[in-house]
Amino acid sequence: MNTALPPAEELALIDRELAQLDARRLYLLARRDWLLRLLQQPGGAPAPVHRWPAVPTGPAKEASAPSAQNVLLTLGAVLLAVAALAFTLVSWGSMGIAGRSAVLVAVTAAALGAPVLLLRRGLRSTAESVAAVGLLLTVLDAYALYAVGMPDLDGTGYAAGAAAVLAAVWAGYGSGLRKLRIPLPAAVLAAQFPLPLAALAVQPDPMPLGWALLATAALDAALALRVRAAAVPAAVTASGALLIGVAQSWSAGSAAAAVAPAALLLAGAGLGVAAAWREPRASVAALVGALAAVAGLGGVARPGLDPAWAVLVHLLLALPLLAAVRGSALPEAVRHGLARAGAAVVALAAVLAGAAVVPTLVARLRVLGEVWAATTPGPDPYAPGAAVPLALLISAGAAWWLSRALSRPEPVVVAVVLGWAGLFAAPALPGLPVAAVLAAQLAVTGATGVLALRSPARGIRIAAAVCALVGAANVSLGALDGRTATFAVWGLLGAACAAGAAYGPAPRPVRAAAAVGAVGYATGVLVAVGAVAELAVVWWALPVLAVPALAAALGPRLGEVRLPVEVAAAGAGVVALGLSAGRAGTLALVLALAGVVCAGAAVRPDRRMLGWAAGALFAAATWVRLAEAGVTAPEAYTLPVTVPALVVGLLRRRRDPQASSWTAYGPGLAATLLPSLVAAWGDPGWLRPLLLGVAALAVTLAGAQRRLQAPLLLGGAVLAAVALHELAPYVVQVAGALPRWVPPALAGLLLLAVGATYERRLRDARRLRAAIGRLR
Repeated sequence: MNTALPPAEELALIDRELAQLDARRLYLLARRDWLLRLLQQPGGAPAPVHRWPAVPTGPAKEASAPSAQNVLLTLGAVLLAVAALAFTLVSWGSMGIAGRSAVLVAVTAAALGAPVLLLRRGLRSTAESVAAVGLLLTVLDAYALYAVGMPDLDGTGYAAGAAAVLAAVWAGYGSGLRKLRIPLPAAVLAAQFPLPLAALAVQPDPMPLGWALLATAALDAALALRVRAAAVPAAVTASGALLIGVAQSWSAGSAAAAVAPAALLLAGAGLGVAAAWREPRASVAALVGALAAVAGLGGVARPGLDPAWAVLVHLLLALPLLAAVRGSALPEAVRHGLARAGAAVVALAAVLAGAAVVPTLVARLRVLGEVWAATTPGPDPYAPGAAVPLALLISAGAAWWLSRALSRPEPVVVAVVLGWAGLFAAPALPGLPVAAVLAAQLAVTGATGVLALRSPARGIRIAAAVCALVGAANVSLGALDGRTATFAVWGLLGAACAAGAAYGPAPRPVRAAAAVGAVGYATGVLVAVGAVAELAVVWWALPVLAVPALAAALGPRLGEVRLPVEVAAAGAGVVALGLSAGRAGTLALVLALAGVVCAGAAVRPDRRMLGWAAGALFAAATWVRLAEAGVTAPEAYTLPVTVPALVVGLLRRRRDPQASSWTAYGPGLAATLLPSLVAAWGDPGWLRPLLLGVAALAVTLAGAQRRLQAPLLLGGAVLAAVALHELAPYVVQVAGALPRWVPPALAGLLLLAVGATYERRLRDARRLRAAIGRLR
């Protein structure tokens, strides 16, 4: 008869199975009665032979017999409890002492004795309900005894004693009637109150209450070794004790005041570890206990330290917990709980230290307010302090150790980020010269970049690349405080990026990022050269154009990083155009030089498309120059170009009928139509728009007749723009005369119409696109 389950659990299991058998028996009896009534009716179905239905086929019942029984019993017990409560509170004072005693004894004895007879008759559910009423009556008896016989006693102390007596009585009652499931859990619940209430009665202070809760949790934990249900109140009371300890530790104003809360927290830590030692599934208890120990010991040192140093102390206290990862002599639950607690403290310390570093990095944006001011460094309110880098570096070492102990790569990535943050923030401590800070941070950034280039692990490579990028950007901002620092830092970073782009074994994305960085730093240095030469801002564009020129000259020699270099060089060209936009003559010169660069690059067969960019830049340079000269009739300059261009295009189409109309006629038509359109939009007269509209209509019709894409689209676009220009004043006038609600209403109707015919419009758009695509 020996089983692996404890007697209480086995008894509960047997009771549940018996309840299921009772329910099944009731269902079968009801089914049998229904079948008998069916057979007794005329024309009833023949009785099945040796076959019982698996599921009921009769009318569905709203509630099964056991569930209805439980509801009725529960309602009866509640009504009895309400009646007893009303009697105790309302009718108690109208009876004498003898009558009161007789009623108390009789009712309580009857309620507690009735379950014995009910259990003998097999009425377990009824016995449970009556027993619950009896337990409630004992509580009312205790209250009545205090209200009448002991009104002068301290209420809290009396409640503590009453809870202890009730817990003992209910435990004995439940032990005598083991078939009842309510008394023993009720006794455990009542046992949670004596010690805390007694502590509050003796001294209404948080610390005695915390110790009382912890002692109660210890008793519950001991009971949980035999009855698992006691683990829940143990966790609740222990949590209350630890919360009191943490609150008192944080509010302590001195180390001496924090000793008592620390003792409470350490005792709670011992209880948690002991519970995890005995119970394999209680690793959470070890985790909470370890956290309590760190909080208690760190709380003693906290009052005399700055917040950053307090974080560092807690971090140092948590480091030994990580050694539990390799503590094979410890139970698994204890080992996992301690290690996870240590990792949690390390992670929290790293987050707090990282948050303290962010203001230091962001503070360098202040230099943008006055570049090259060469300010004398003084006390920096954003300096992190020595504790912050130490915390980051220690956290990085802990993460690296965990990666080795667990043989997992994720902690190494965290270690890279934390190590970079600690080393990068360490030079920013107050009192160090600016040159030393920049040199140290440059070294850290370079080392991180080397790690990004040479690390075989993808996660480490990405983390190191991001850290190097952030570090380089931050150092670059800091270098803007002085001219020498700008050239030195930006030059070194540009050279480092160029070396990284040329490092063949590195992954292609990392090399591409380094190449873009090299182009960016080269552009910045050339802008700084223009500033140092005291040139006007518009002339800074000329040295910047050297960057795209160099990229175009190198071309195929750049290898795999050619495309990112050329894209970054194009960005530098846009910067040059933006710098020269303040003066028309300089802008025309820069546009022409940019066109020369694109034309030179278009010589290579794989960059023929840059010829279009070169033509557009040359045309833009020409028109900027003409606009500067005050030319108001661009047709005088465009038509001499358009006519021979169209003749050349016609000859090419005759030689090569497959040539695109954009190649043959696009440049010639655009040379006149686009400048004339710009002039027409600024012309208040009517002659130019009329002539341009007629010309655009003729070009559009010619393109439609010849099925040529370039004349059709260019002419149609120019014609629409001219029509819009001519109708715009009238549209504005009409819109101003209409009520304000009309335009939104019209827009809404248009959207509704388009939405209702969306599919058809989509098909029309596709057919239009296909038709235009078939044109040459």
